[in-house]
Amino acid sequence: MSGVEIGLWSLVGILGLIWLGMHVSIALALTSFVGIWALRDDPQYASRMLALATRESISSYLFGVVPLFVLMGLVVSRADIGRDTFDVANRALGRLKGGLGMATVGANAIFAAITGISIASAAVFTKVAVPEMMRIGHSARFATGVVAGSSVLGMLIPPSLLLILYGIIAEQSVGFLFVAGIGPGLVLTLAYIVGIALMVRFAPGFTGVPQPAPAASHEGSLAVDTLTKLAPIAALIALVLGGIYGGVFTPTEAGAIGALGAIVIAGIKRRIGPRVLWQVTLETGHITASICFLIIAATMYSRFLSLSGLPAFVTEWAIAQDLGPTGFVLLFCAILIVLGTILDSSSILLITLPLVLPIATAMQIDLIWFGIVTVLAVEIGLLTPPLGLSVYVIKGALDDAAISLGDVFRGALPFAAIMLLVLLLLIAFPVISTGLL
Repeated sequence: MSGVEIGLWSLVGILGLIWLGMHVSIALALTSFVGIWALRDDPQYASRMLALATRESISSYLFGVVPLFVLMGLVVSRADIGRDTFDVANRALGRLKGGLGMATVGANAIFAAITGISIASAAVFTKVAVPEMMRIGHSARFATGVVAGSSVLGMLIPPSLLLILYGIIAEQSVGFLFVAGIGPGLVLTLAYIVGIALMVRFAPGFTGVPQPAPAASHEGSLAVDTLTKLAPIAALIALVLGGIYGGVFTPTEAGAIGALGAIVIAGIKRRIGPRVLWQVTLETGHITASICFLIIAATMYSRFLSLSGLPAFVTEWAIAQDLGPTGFVLLFCAILIVLGTILDSSSILLITLPLVLPIATAMQIDLIWFGIVTVLAVEIGLLTPPLGLSVYVIKGALDDAAISLGDVFRGALPFAAIMLLVLLLLIAFPVISTGLL
């Protein structure tokens, strides 16, 4: 059996093991070990190669960014800053028709800029926004769909853990990826808001018929309360993103500053004590360990693929098809969307990037722009059945048993379609992503 054939069978093996319930990192590492053994007919050689990959894969200073941004996101989530963000956005947009849905999108966009975790956004705003939207007359499908759709902004608007993962695998600047994610994130946010306005106007059977919000009283006290809630959020965003884009510190240092800032803000607001902080720290360790195992396994798999010759074979095949850069990107996005129906986002990146990055490089595709396109395409999978992770998180966080999983998936479908339109727009006009670089 040739190296290319062994590489192709490894893809089948990985997908099969994941479908059988094996953890992604274990499936990647096991397949890599067996594959190198088959290529070299020497289990000791395979062991040495994997040990080398383990030692070298996460020894870089850059990996410090992972636990720091995870810690910041968890502290922000536990400190109820998401609720504060929603309150502020609701006061700005709540009186519009469909304004509560628009406020949810706006709040999620702001929340994404200080967490970078889609699942955290989904869990927080399910508790905060869904009951409020249903209370004023929106349907359960629409309310949960808005939360599901807007939660994916956490992986596009910087800081984003998925962009960090892509930067590590593709060996690209995390700071540049963060900058490149701003434009598409804002475009997707605006597209959601426009979509909500159109749905409320032309599809009331789907959205429900909301009652107008009552006029607020005591405008002076409300203004003070709004400023009190908005100031910490704005300060944290300015501290993290302003420091990165202003060249004051690196993304890793920004993670440290952001985590410290989030802890200080939560302490001042008296929303997190020593016991909760310890629990958050332990949870950060668990998440970081999981991510590091994924990165180690991805490095192993990448080295195995290089030995098999499969990336070079696929690169030559793709170039011979004369698809051109745009055709190749469109085909790759279609594959990502299909994979998103059965795999989680990190798994898709870990499996596909070692194969496609050599092709993208050979076609002289901008890997920063390619990373944003890849993440957006992968994120569509968070909303699509059968494995729409955000949908399952929302269902798990709901207190209402009358809202079925199917209702949440149906509510998320229009927002998945909006994401697809924005993806095509980003492919057609790369300047949306690269304009700030």
